[in-house]
Amino acid sequence: MAGRILCILLFFCLACCEKKEPKSNFAAQPLLQRDLGDIQKRGYLEVIIDNNSVSYFIYKGRTMGFEYELLQRLAASLHVDLKIRVIAGIEDAIDKLNRGEGDIVAFPLTITRERAEIISFSDTLFKTPPVLVQKKPNHWRMLPPSQVEKKILRNPIDLAGKEVHVKNGSAFISQLQAISGEGGKKIIIHEDSADAETESLIHKVALGEIRYTVADQMIAQVGELYYPNLDISTVINQPQPIGWGIRKNSPELLTTINQWLAQTKKQGVFQVIYDRYFNSPRFFVPLISTDFTPLKTDKLSPYDEQLKQGATRLGWDWRLLASVAFQESNFNPRVESWAGAIGLMQVMPETGLHFGIKNLWDPDQNIVAGIRFLKFLDDYWKKTVTDDSERKKFVLASYNVGLSHVDDAQKLSEKYGGSPDLWNDHVEYYLSQKSNPKYYRDPVSRAGYCRCYGPVLYVKQVLQRYEEYKIRIVASSFKEHNNFSSYVGVTPTEYLPAARQ
Repeated sequence: MAGRILCILLFFCLACCEKKEPKSNFAAQPLLQRDLGDIQKRGYLEVIIDNNSVSYFIYKGRTMGFEYELLQRLAASLHVDLKIRVIAGIEDAIDKLNRGEGDIVAFPLTITRERAEIISFSDTLFKTPPVLVQKKPNHWRMLPPSQVEKKILRNPIDLAGKEVHVKNGSAFISQLQAISGEGGKKIIIHEDSADAETESLIHKVALGEIRYTVADQMIAQVGELYYPNLDISTVINQPQPIGWGIRKNSPELLTTINQWLAQTKKQGVFQVIYDRYFNSPRFFVPLISTDFTPLKTDKLSPYDEQLKQGATRLGWDWRLLASVAFQESNFNPRVESWAGAIGLMQVMPETGLHFGIKNLWDPDQNIVAGIRFLKFLDDYWKKTVTDDSERKKFVLASYNVGLSHVDDAQKLSEKYGGSPDLWNDHVEYYLSQKSNPKYYRDPVSRAGYCRCYGPVLYVKQVLQRYEEYKIRIVASSFKEHNNFSSYVGVTPTEYLPAARQ
């Protein structure tokens, strides 16, 4: 169960929109004619998508996402390029679709009768139920399960008279209103601002700032992973179909998408991509049995000597580098992450190749690749962060989440009055805010959305473990091996050139 939950990384707001009065200038019908032939003649497929933590995002400098991977394959099958247009709100996305400012809306969308009057839908991608997100009682770990259960709301009708916060324009609104009609009191529904994200509401429930929200089951499972004090077992409605939106006057495009989708599912490609984002252990490194634990002997791992030798190239204490390796893989050289990162230092294959390493499954080569990448990051941040201790935090965060997101956080800190060369409470704070639309849609934030609680926690955990290692393992001198040192020594002049765009 834990592995399944860990694999699901935040699926944006799959639901949206109660039937309500649209904006006066809202395009409820297509305002231009463009179909498949016009798209192929033009040479690119323009897709309206949201920059969120599953559909379309940057991870360790690499563009990824469930929607993004499918759309890449769709565009290739049409022999056209893929052009991404990032839009925030559902209503705005549909409006721009009908105005011809995109060819597909791929958020994805809950298929509803109201929306079907305005746009066409692809065949169902999958179905997912909406669930109630609520906080478990205080001290729930110390209570018997039966007492915890008594304090949890299980019948949605019991929401009558209670306040529930949902995303602006969400389809959950009409579902909650239907429940209100079944009881005496009505449910008090609060719509957050159009810019609010579903996961920000889940965060507020976990902190006790609001009592209830409703979310698609997938994103709720991710919230439960990050906040174990949440309960997400109360289902609000039946599983809802999810699809992509297409203009009503693009029938050839719609037919082709459905044919491609059916073929992709038949070939098993769709399921592979789906499993990668929703059924694989994302960010999960299985604990392994080993004699090299921080609690035993004077060794941290079977790779202490390699780590010591590599640390000299970085100018780091080798125990800090060991803490990074443990955080990444628990010293397991056979680990491969959901995103394809490999081995002890969890290096992406393209990163390894860039630094001249071909076999990342070899522990020695993997460590070399990781060190070369860390050396690049350290050289990069030296330009703006001169203090060694502070710079290590920037390097660690960049190693975890990618250079571009930390670069954005530095720019945000400088823009909003923080210090661009201090981590704690400055750049760290703005990195943690990159799931907040105010900041990830700011003009200086070029990499967009990031659920960056992870890298903020990563830095803290690596440094905390390093302090433990310093207490348990006294620093020792060692004899350098010239062949290994020279092997480590390549420092590239450029890496991920788009990171600062």
